[in-house]
Amino acid sequence: MYETILYEVKDQIAYITINRPKALNALNSTVLTELIDAAAKVEADPDVRVAIVTGEGRAFVAGADISQMRDMETMEAKDFMALGHKAFNAIDFNKKPFIAAVNGFALGGGCELSMACDFRIASEKAKFGQPEVNLGIIPGFGGTQRLPRLVGKGMAKYMIYTAEMIDAAEALRIGLVQKVVPAEELMAEAEKAAKLIISKAPIAILTAKAAINYGYDMDMHSASEWEALNSGAGFSTEDQKEGMTAFLEKRPAVWKNK
Repeated sequence: MYETILYEVKDQIAYITINRPKALNALNSTVLTELIDAAAKVEADPDVRVAIVTGEGRAFVAGADISQMRDMETMEAKDFMALGHKAFNAIDFNKKPFIAAVNGFALGGGCELSMACDFRIASEKAKFGQPEVNLGIIPGFGGTQRLPRLVGKGMAKYMIYTAEMIDAAEALRIGLVQKVVPAEELMAEAEKAAKLIISKAPIAILTAKAAINYGYDMDMHSASEWEALNSGAGFSTEDQKEGMTAFLEKRPAVWKNK
């Protein structure tokens, strides 16, 4: 169905694989458009609870496709960046969780794609960076906005200004990734995390993502009210009754997703 990505659903997990290994999975307009469609499929499919994003071959995504970008003029480039934002926002603000399984180079647009996911699990071979200033531009798919929110303003400025590439261990130290594992264990670890999420109350997971995403940039007073509203709404679900009853009866909960 897709030209540049692979899409598969298995055991309530959607696997989205960027599949341009000869180009190190560089992001062009086709990849971005197909990511938008795949994210919509994840959100609409009741059989999907979690998505895992990874790359085919030795790269996660080595960046945006420079061969497409080189001769762009201002408005064409702006439209391309807007397409990237649309694709990554379709992941970031998707109702369902996305896990980035970073198998190799995650540079430029690749680092930005990983940051659009809810969290990142990296292979020991993974490399991260925002090298756009080497090309005479700045990050255009969210790097100047998501990176400071994840690692702090100072570290984000250091990475963007210097274009320094960092390894998985440093990415873990600064909070860019949440876990680092041997390369051969990467997908198993991502699937383990996905299955843990699947074992939890479905509506609660969706509500938690919305509460975090939309409350993050509020002032604390407004964010506290937003959290209380979302938490209180959970008490209208059958899953809340089942979860608390199961806890008191010391048995596993059987979720109904309603």
